[in-house]
Amino acid sequence: MKKNFILLTIVLVSLSVFIACQDKASEKVKSDNDEVSLNIVTTEDLKKSLKDKNTVVVDIRSEAQYIGWKSNGVKRGGHIKGAVDFPLTWTKDLNNEKLNKLLNTKGITKNKTIIVYGQEVESSKEMMNILKNLEYKNVKVYKEGITKWASNKNLPMDRLKRYEKLVHPKWIKDLIDGKSPKTYNNKSYKIFEVSWGEGKDYKKGHIPGAYHLDTNLIEEEPLWNVKSDKDLETMLVNNGITYNTTVVLYGKDTTAAARAASVLMYSGVKDVRILNGGYAAWTKKGYEVEKDINKPEAVKEFGLNVPSNPEYIVGIEKAKKILTKENAELVSIRSWPEYIGETSGYTYIEPKGRIKGAKWGHAGSDAYHMEHFRNIDNTMRNYNEIKKFWKEWDITSDKEISFFCGTGWRASETFFYAYLMGWDNISVYDGGWFEWSMDKSNPIEKGEPNK
Repeated sequence: MKKNFILLTIVLVSLSVFIACQDKASEKVKSDNDEVSLNIVTTEDLKKSLKDKNTVVVDIRSEAQYIGWKSNGVKRGGHIKGAVDFPLTWTKDLNNEKLNKLLNTKGITKNKTIIVYGQEVESSKEMMNILKNLEYKNVKVYKEGITKWASNKNLPMDRLKRYEKLVHPKWIKDLIDGKSPKTYNNKSYKIFEVSWGEGKDYKKGHIPGAYHLDTNLIEEEPLWNVKSDKDLETMLVNNGITYNTTVVLYGKDTTAAARAASVLMYSGVKDVRILNGGYAAWTKKGYEVEKDINKPEAVKEFGLNVPSNPEYIVGIEKAKKILTKENAELVSIRSWPEYIGETSGYTYIEPKGRIKGAKWGHAGSDAYHMEHFRNIDNTMRNYNEIKKFWKEWDITSDKEISFFCGTGWRASETFFYAYLMGWDNISVYDGGWFEWSMDKSNPIEKGEPNK
């Protein structure tokens, strides 16, 4: 009898402890849910917040989705108008110090209310927790996400005007696999990895089916200006390119791909595209690479006169005229030390300074980097940020704009970005500082300018 009583007592005590633990667990779940619910904003809340200067709306999806590419289930491409881009994937590659610094450059600061959205709420919650761990105090989640927002045509969205010319790895993968990706309405395409020389990186591995394009086929010494129109036509025909071929360009260095893009557009190729983020974007996705050396089959003719868009690449006389025009700007895409005359930027260019009257269009840390126009993964920087720093130098879309650098590569990259942004009256001054500085009669300046 006594033994049964003891057993009964043990059972009752254990049961009470179990119930108490369950109650505490339920309280914790309830507490967590309450905390999340307090940080959820509705569509109406978000509409109001877009007008609040103390609130930053953050799109954590991919750069491709942000600039305009539609994902499955989303009715409109692009992003909520006014939102800044900060893909969740960026948080994986940075320590807290660098992550904080990058967030601040995007205006995502701890003194503001941060509203995070994506396509799936779990990703948004993950980003919210990352920010809270960085001691951001007021972080909220737009739970309904881009799918809900994009379904209502009355809600404002924005996108890069010619986003389709800046493709993502999955788009190329679908193209190779014969799936006719969105915005591709052609029967013929060519993919080229672009670099100077014989293609050492290409031989180590490249996108399946891609050919190598040596920049020596499109430019030549002594100034590294674009080759003659006859030589360009020969290059196009030999590489199997007609005016109607969709040409996708990429490289380890996007600047080389952009140089080729400007030449192809000048020649008359109607559909020229660049892989956003370059070859690294392809490999980061884990897609297949090959080492076979592919050789394009030549075509009989290009199909149009070369050049068909002569306005895209201009010479020194045109550059001089632009400097005299009231509604035009000659824009230097060189590092600040190059622009103010501390360095020429190149071992083979001796004179230092800038073309007198040229505006500074930003570039990077030196002649071989373009950080001002790139994200940390080498994708194109937010186009609204580019517009903003260009506007500070009176570089605007309503003007005639001609970009130049040392020999044309960096200028070509910004030319392509301006083209993506929908700017129409644009060109590359091909000779750039190299050509200009060789003639001592051409006016130059040094030192910090008055804007």
